[in-house]
Amino acid sequence: MHRVVITGQGTINALGVSVSQTLEAFREGRCGIGELDIRDVDRLSIRIGGQVRDYDPQAKFNRQQISLYDRYTQFSLIAAQEAIAQSGLRFSGELAAQAGVVLGTAGGGMNTQDENYRAVYEEGKNRVHPFVVPKLMNNAAASHVSMEYNLKGPSFTVATACASSNHAMGQAFQLIRSGMSKVMVTGGAESMLCFGGVKAWEGLRVMSKDACRPFSANRNGMVQGEGAAIFVFEDYEHAKARGADILAEVIGFAMTSDAADIVMPSKQGAARAIAGAMRDAKINKSEVRYINAHGTGTAANDKTECAAVADVFGPHADNLMISSTKSMHGHVIGGTGAIELLACVMAVKDGIIAPTINYEEPDPECALDVVPNEAREAKVPVALSNAFAFGGMNAVLALKSI
Repeated sequence: MHRVVITGQGTINALGVSVSQTLEAFREGRCGIGELDIRDVDRLSIRIGGQVRDYDPQAKFNRQQISLYDRYTQFSLIAAQEAIAQSGLRFSGELAAQAGVVLGTAGGGMNTQDENYRAVYEEGKNRVHPFVVPKLMNNAAASHVSMEYNLKGPSFTVATACASSNHAMGQAFQLIRSGMSKVMVTGGAESMLCFGGVKAWEGLRVMSKDACRPFSANRNGMVQGEGAAIFVFEDYEHAKARGADILAEVIGFAMTSDAADIVMPSKQGAARAIAGAMRDAKINKSEVRYINAHGTGTAANDKTECAAVADVFGPHADNLMISSTKSMHGHVIGGTGAIELLACVMAVKDGIIAPTINYEEPDPECALDVVPNEAREAKVPVALSNAFAFGGMNAVLALKSI
């Protein structure tokens, strides 16, 4: 099997418009969640989110491109540009045929849907733009990234709710490890912070009106965010031969299904995914030092995840650091795992652990080291990234320093 490494990363999210800005926010424990600036916000009961502030698409794209790119596609292209530039790769000839793109998203072109439903049902229009379908489809971002960078290998989109990015990156990892591809551009994006997107999530009654407080006893729900993170996964020998700067190695991946409930998480399903990722990576429990938790800030998720970690790691669970960066950038739904992988790369590469901010009260059912409120320096040989989605879709990635 081929080894797989990360040679580029890019992002735009509520914490920053680049990787450097995002990592600085992680180190500082800075919160990107604030009051929403969207149309009809006064009709919402939830009015906060991890929104990308002061974003001007006209500064990034021309008029024709904007007519084709939903906001989530724009975020994907911005993040991909940063990641591919860092990798130093150019895709032509044989490499183009051996390179592809796998992205995750749950909502796809949600802003486009919201705008056009409004036009038809509220404003009474009888026609919509001819590009509405290609703009809102879930594979739009992956397709546009492939076209922009001449990626002619396997290219597709994964939609598994909040685990979409981890599933996408896991597929990219497996494509390279199997020898099918040399390079995969992978990650995820989401932009649900429009009236329809927030209103739908309000109906679930799992949203906080003031802050995201994962693992804190006084937590009162999740907070939505938006953005994208994209990585360049590359065959290790290919990267080494060209003298690439390697950020981290992807060493394991596992995915499971709870097969139990559409919204309530299962400890057993999560535990099997965590254990499976370590088994796939051929590592011992003692080698894992940090876990970037799914950590949504809902009681059901936080308690179930902590119980799964405790079951899998046994006494070693007390030696783990486990934090949720959703407390800073919000829950980016299908794109969230990709943004969180940035924190895992930072942990194994730089030895800096992003904190769980807004932590106020210990919860005896979440009695792990959740790195409360302040970042920490520590040597991290191996980090895990957890994603546990509605529908019982679980996906866990394992990274190591190199």
